[in-house]
Formats: sequence, C-alpha cells, structure tokens
Amino acid sequence: QVQLVESGGGLVQAGGSLRLSCAASGTIFSITNMAWYRQAPGKQRELVATITSGGSTYYVDSVTGRFTISRDNAKNTVDLQMNSLKREDTAVYYCATFGPRYYWGQGTQVTVSS
Repeated sequence: QVQLVESGGGLVQAGGSLRLSCAASGTIFSITNMAWYRQAPGKQRELVATITSGGSTYYVDSVTGRFTISRDNAKNTVDLQMNSLKREDTAVYYCATFGPRYYWGQGTQVTVSS
C-alpha cells in the first residue's frame, strides 16, 4: 500500500516562502516519478511540478522560476520549495506518484495573504 504524507503548508504573506515535504512509503521510491498538484477553491486540480526517478523536472509556466521540486531517495521524500508566493498560489497542495499508477496524499493547505 502506497502512502504519501504531506507537511509544511500554512499561511504566508505574498512574497514569502514555504517548503512542502512529502514522505512516501510502500513503493520503491527511487524508481518512482513524483509530482505536486494543487487545487484552488472552485477550480480543477492542476499539475504544478514533476520530478522523474532520474531527477529531471517539469514546472507549469505559472510557477517556473519561483518553485523548485527536489527529491531525496535516501529519505523517500519529495519537496516543493515555493518562493515569491502570490495570492493565486493559494490552494490545497497534493503530493502524488506520477505513473504508471497514481497515488495521492491527503493534501496540505497553502494560503497566501496580501
């Protein structure tokens, strides 16, 4: 059973930073592609960033240059460093495996105030 547990969300002022972390278990983490998604109120869940087992990364345009996804295969964790946060980054952030099967964490709330 794959389990993903996110942490690190909270309330931050616009322009500030937060670091989200996701701890994975029940999978061979080192060969698992991982991703962060987010879902804002009234909107569909959207892909934010991905990182392959080899460390290649992808970012949605709206966060490129501000967010950094990273992984630590020794600790089975994947992090999302979020800098220069904007109000529109407010959402519930989800950690997920990224294929061939998709498993999700419970989500962590990020609220950016003006």
